[in-house]
Amino acid sequence: MKENTIDTEHPVVLGIDVGSVSTNVVALDGDLKPIDTVYLRTAGNPVRALQEGLKQIQSSLSPTARVTAVGTTGSGRQLAGVMVGADAIKNEITAHAVAALNELPGVNTVLEIGGQDSKIIILRDGVVVDFAMNSVCAAGTGSFLDRQAARLGIPIEEFGELALRSENPVRIAGRCAVFAESDMIHKQQMGHGTEDITRGLCKALVRNYLNNVGKGKEIRPPVAFQGGVAANVGIRKAFEESLGIEVMVAKHFKVMGALGAALIAHSEVGSGSTAFRGFGVSEVEIATRSLDCDHCPNRCEIIQIYIDNDLIARWGGRCPRWELTTAGDETGVIRSNERETAASS
Repeated sequence: MKENTIDTEHPVVLGIDVGSVSTNVVALDGDLKPIDTVYLRTAGNPVRALQEGLKQIQSSLSPTARVTAVGTTGSGRQLAGVMVGADAIKNEITAHAVAALNELPGVNTVLEIGGQDSKIIILRDGVVVDFAMNSVCAAGTGSFLDRQAARLGIPIEEFGELALRSENPVRIAGRCAVFAESDMIHKQQMGHGTEDITRGLCKALVRNYLNNVGKGKEIRPPVAFQGGVAANVGIRKAFEESLGIEVMVAKHFKVMGALGAALIAHSEVGSGSTAFRGFGVSEVEIATRSLDCDHCPNRCEIIQIYIDNDLIARWGGRCPRWELTTAGDETGVIRSNERETAASS
């Protein structure tokens, strides 16, 4: 989603969020304002999705635009970090909190629902004081809504608007994705209207979220709703009805993780130089290979990353046996345990 063109030699900050469902790339200008955003389906291939995202971002930049910092986040943040040469690798909680505070200053609660997981972030005076994540039950995620929309024959883009037209929403069991789906089918067979069923699904997802992810949390306004599901006006309305407060949606709600990663990278690099490998990484051959270590009973599964057949990173070990050192190895790059430390900070 291009918003404006970057001037010649204008500094650019990149943020990358690689998740199980979507891969997002954001480019910020010298004033840290979003100038271009890319939202792609990961489709089970994060390497290919990230390379395509970089190509699309590069197409909107001047050939002489300078990338000054790069940050990565998401479940694939380590892989993305070594691919692009990230200056900051941060977890999703930190990235989403930073982006929310940037877009909606003073926010106290962040509700985030993605394709495969959901999270809540509690902030006080601009600091994260508590959070919770749910990646176990699909009934509280975007993939659940996608699947039910497909079952009902409704484009997911129209799901929320259809739900708002309901005058008598049905009650659907939302504690488990399997039970929710069975209950929805039962309601269809009984003859309930599609609008009432979609509204019931929205309420069930919100009920599941608040009873699991939000359990025991003080949800204090202002409240921000972000992640791909924030596009669903039916879910937003269900949150407002359940909480009794207004729920705000930022302009760049779909790519807040990438936005936060970019802001963090800019802050960490400061006036220093970036480790960015360049947009040429979108054209190189990148391969991942696994290695089972039988040196001890831990039997660690080691992941190895290769760019053009050169080994650039390893991770997954519980000891330093497989780490890459900064000297004397075949690549002379950073040690993979440093990436682990950065990713968990």
